[in-house]
Amino acid sequence: MKLSEVLQKINEENAAKNLKNDAILKGIAPLELASSGYLIYVDQKQYLKGLHDSKASWVLIRESECKEVPSHMEAIVVENPHLAFAKISHFFKKDEFGSSGKEAIIDPSARIMPNVFLGKNVKIGANCTLMPGVVISDDVEIGANCTIFANVVIYRDSKIGNNVRIHAGSVIGSDGFGYAHTKEGEHIKIEHNGNVVIEDDVEIGANCTIDRAVFGQTRIKCGSKIDNLVQIGHNCVIGEHSIIVSQVGLAGSTTTGRNVIMGGQAGTGGHIHIGDNVLVAGRGAVGKNLPPNTKWGGHPLMELDEWMKFYVTLRRELKAKSKKD
Repeated sequence: MKLSEVLQKINEENAAKNLKNDAILKGIAPLELASSGYLIYVDQKQYLKGLHDSKASWVLIRESECKEVPSHMEAIVVENPHLAFAKISHFFKKDEFGSSGKEAIIDPSARIMPNVFLGKNVKIGANCTLMPGVVISDDVEIGANCTIFANVVIYRDSKIGNNVRIHAGSVIGSDGFGYAHTKEGEHIKIEHNGNVVIEDDVEIGANCTIDRAVFGQTRIKCGSKIDNLVQIGHNCVIGEHSIIVSQVGLAGSTTTGRNVIMGGQAGTGGHIHIGDNVLVAGRGAVGKNLPPNTKWGGHPLMELDEWMKFYVTLRRELKAKSKKD
């Protein structure tokens, strides 16, 4: 479909009318991944500098920022670039279960128990076990020696490495929690067309959710261990041999280095990086990037030794106050 047609369908008639380079829209992508024929968007000033290195053909942008658009790219002026992008993402939504494709390729040594559903173009490696109630969507690949426990759901395009264990009730590759908002307060869904990659020797506990990326990948790197009831948002990257304890919640685009430990009920804001060998104590609220080889705790977050001293002092003062009362 031509870009002008897409713009008309999302009620951006002025943008369609003023379009100079009207051509087939191949897709949407982030600044760094887009190529010719792709559309990007910018709605925050810190991303304007990335436009000059992007190879996209068009950018959704506010009129006040048009002067920042390089000559090789056409500015598509809209009032709300994020909202326009969300609406356009629906034109590139992938079906979860396609009607066409090849039947699953299953290694003869794999055990597929009753009531397992396998989509199209699925590959199951040697010595795998899929327990009852497992649902595997289209284009999923599972390596060798994996155990997928009962009632696990693995959404389309997910890639699972070797020696992976995913415990009962977990969901791999569900949509990330991403919406754009209208003036009337309505929430317009952003379609997530990336995937999840789980590398070798990862173990995922029961009732975890790992969301697929908007673009690209949500990735759990080799050797990481994830406890029960953990939420990992879209585009997160968990570094090698990290340990994520129960009820941790990672907001979208959180990334960690290797050997990171996050205690129970710790959480992060979005777009935060946690360096190598960092420890975040239970219930730690991470709202900033954390340098490697450090320990943190509390809310507001502070270095762990400082947090422990603060906690002891606070308890003393509370006890003293209760005695006075």
